[in-house]
Amino acid sequence: MLYAIEKTDIRAFLAAKRADKVSARSLARKLSSIKGFYRWLSEKYGIDATIVLSAKAPKFQPNLPRAVSETNAVDMLEQVAGNSREPWIAARDLAVLTLLYGCGMRISEALSLKGSDYPIERRLKIRGKGNKDRVVPVLDIAAQRVQHYVTLCPYDISLHEPLFRGLRGGALNPRQIQKAVEQLRYQMGLPETVTPHALRHSFATHLLSAGGDLRSIQELLGHANLSTTQNYTSVDQNLLMRVYKKAHPKARK
Repeated sequence: MLYAIEKTDIRAFLAAKRADKVSARSLARKLSSIKGFYRWLSEKYGIDATIVLSAKAPKFQPNLPRAVSETNAVDMLEQVAGNSREPWIAARDLAVLTLLYGCGMRISEALSLKGSDYPIERRLKIRGKGNKDRVVPVLDIAAQRVQHYVTLCPYDISLHEPLFRGLRGGALNPRQIQKAVEQLRYQMGLPETVTPHALRHSFATHLLSAGGDLRSIQELLGHANLSTTQNYTSVDQNLLMRVYKKAHPKARK
């Protein structure tokens, strides 16, 4: 019965999954789902879920995102505009990638922008994961590239329609931007880890490398936890220590 679960049951489950060569990361996710189910049972039916909720997930090394170098990031933006025969599509792809790298947006956030968000101001309110809103500063070059795209776009940009359009006028599919980045990878000899989302990682990493503090970058990325931001920044521990010593009041004494 569900309410009669014992520690030995959980250990047996974990052992069986390990025998099936389930990775530690996947096993941690499965255990998290089980805990969520028992948490619901506890709230709904008063079942004692202490044994399940106290079970420890297997440890695993998180897959840290890989940032693009500053030189490659700039080169990607310079080259993407020359990869389409349609000037408006070239301008569109350049505008989207500039928002990802220049503002740290997720691709879903950039493509969710509406005509009502145009013209792009110095500060842009965007809705991220969990329907949480945040305000990000926008570089002049990013606003200019969006403006250039809108000027060339053959479709009317009305208030409630998507800002970025596909070839036939519908909402731009993320796959089109992914394909544009794949083409850049091939042209520039970049690894498969270079994706549209890698430009968001690069935004965070390059800001931190230039002396930005983690808390500010956390706000810009819209992360609920600082630890998530730290995982996004592929910097060495020496750099993190320098930022810590510079920012922490106790470390400055």
